[in-house]
Parts: sequence; C-alpha cells; structure tokens
Amino acid sequence: MHVDLPEKRYYGIGEVAKAFGVNTSLIRFWEKEFDVLQPKKNAKGNRKFTPKDIHNLQLIYHLVKERGFTLEGAKIHLKEEKQKVLSNFEVIQKLQKVKAELLKIKDQL
Repeated sequence: MHVDLPEKRYYGIGEVAKAFGVNTSLIRFWEKEFDVLQPKKNAKGNRKFTPKDIHNLQLIYHLVKERGFTLEGAKIHLKEEKQKVLSNFEVIQKLQKVKAELLKIKDQL
C-alpha cells in the first residue's frame, strides 16, 4: 500500500488513520500489539508518528490487510523474516510508484 502523506517529522493519529483508510482505534490497537510502533506522545498524550512509524505501519498493513496474516502470524513473520519481508515490501512499493507514474503519463497522452 502506498500512503500519501506530506513529508513531515511527525504525523497525528487522525491523518495517519485517514491515509491508511482505517479508524484511529485500529492504529492504537496495532500500536499495542506491535513493538515496532512506538509513536512519541506530547504532554496531552497525543500520539505523534515519525516517518519510521509510518513505514512500519505500511509493513503491518501489508501483512495483515493485503496478505491476510493474523496478528500473531504477522508478529512471527516480522521477527523471523524481517529483512526478507522488508526487501519484498520495498520492491512492491517501488513498483507501485512506477505504475502510478506510468498511469499519469498514459493519461496525459
């Protein structure tokens, strides 16, 4: 999944949830379930997600929503095959970007 977020240092949970097309409650749930998600919290307790958190959310989304993994399966998969999953995921992301660019070019013809 390619997420369209402007380049920033921190993202609020609302804009993260909107970018992924999910509820904020799912983002909070994944935060509790997956150790790799550790957003900063300000004095009010509002979560501030870093670009690294966004990348990890994309990976979790890919495994759970797109590939159909259970949460436990995704956790195990992330721990056991993290590097392989990351490289496959990065290739998929790059191909999706190329596809989007090609479709833009096609529309301009």
